[in-house]
Amino acid sequence: MENVNYGNGEEQGIQVGEKPYPTVMQAIHLVVLYIFIQALVDFPLALIDLYKDTEYLYHPIKKVVLGVGSVVFVLWYGFRKTGNPVRDVFPMRKFSLWLLPLLFLFFLGVQQWLTVINSGVEKVIPTPPWFWELFSKIFDNDFGFWGAFMKVVVIAPVVEELIFRGVIMHGLMRNYRAGTAIFYSGLLFALFHLNPWQFPATFMLGLLLGWLMIRTRSILLCIAGHAINNLLVLLTITYQEEIAASFLSSLTIAEMLAASAVLAGAALALMIILNRKQPKQNT
Repeated sequence: MENVNYGNGEEQGIQVGEKPYPTVMQAIHLVVLYIFIQALVDFPLALIDLYKDTEYLYHPIKKVVLGVGSVVFVLWYGFRKTGNPVRDVFPMRKFSLWLLPLLFLFFLGVQQWLTVINSGVEKVIPTPPWFWELFSKIFDNDFGFWGAFMKVVVIAPVVEELIFRGVIMHGLMRNYRAGTAIFYSGLLFALFHLNPWQFPATFMLGLLLGWLMIRTRSILLCIAGHAINNLLVLLTITYQEEIAASFLSSLTIAEMLAASAVLAGAALALMIILNRKQPKQNT
C-alpha cells in the first residue's frame, strides 16, 4: 500500500493521477445523496400529513426504517469508495480522558456567545414559525426526556461523526492541508443541518471536531465531543426555566459573556496543550 499523507498539502492518489476519496466535490455529493434519500420519503409523507392531517412523517417505524436504511447505505457507499480498511476510515486511537471534561467546559463557555450570535442572525433572517414547530418535534416524543436523549445525544453523534469525521475527513485529510480539511468538513457539517439560524453553532462544532480528528485520529473522541455538545443543548432546552431563575439571571450580558469567554478560552488552551503533538503519520 502506498504511503498516505495526512493534512500536509500533498495529494496522494490511490493510483497515479487519482485523488483519494472523497475530495470536496465528492464530499458534497455524498452529503447531498444523504439528504436526497431522506427527502425522497419525507416530502411525500409531509404532503399527505398536510392535506389529511395525519402523522405519517413522524411514525416510529418510518423513522427507524428510513433512518437506519439511509445511514447504512451512505456509510457503505462512502466506505466502499475509499477502498481502505475500516481502521483507516474510522480510526479509534486512544486519547487523553482529560479532553472530555475540557470539551464540556468549552461548550459550556461558548453557549452564551452562540446565543448572542444566533440572535443576531435571527434579526437578519427572521425564523419562520414552521421551523420552530419542526425543531420542537426533535425533542417531542413518546418517551419524554430519554427519547430525546437517545436521538440527540446517542444516535445523532454516532451517525454524523461516522459520516463527517469518518468517511469525509478520511479523504479531506489526504487531499488538502490540515486547515483546509478542517474548514471544509466544518462547512459541510453546518450546511448539512439546513438550519441557517444555528449555522454559527454547527460550524463551530464542525471545526472543533475536525481539529480533534486531525490531532488525535480518534472517531470515538469526536463522537463523545459531539454527544457532550448535544447533551448541553438538550439540558438547556429542558431546564430553561430553572436556568433563568438561577443566580445566572443576576449577571449582566457583559458579565456573562466575559465569564463565558474566559471559561471557553481556558478549556481550549488546555486542549491545545494536551494535543500539541500531532499523531505520527500513518502508512
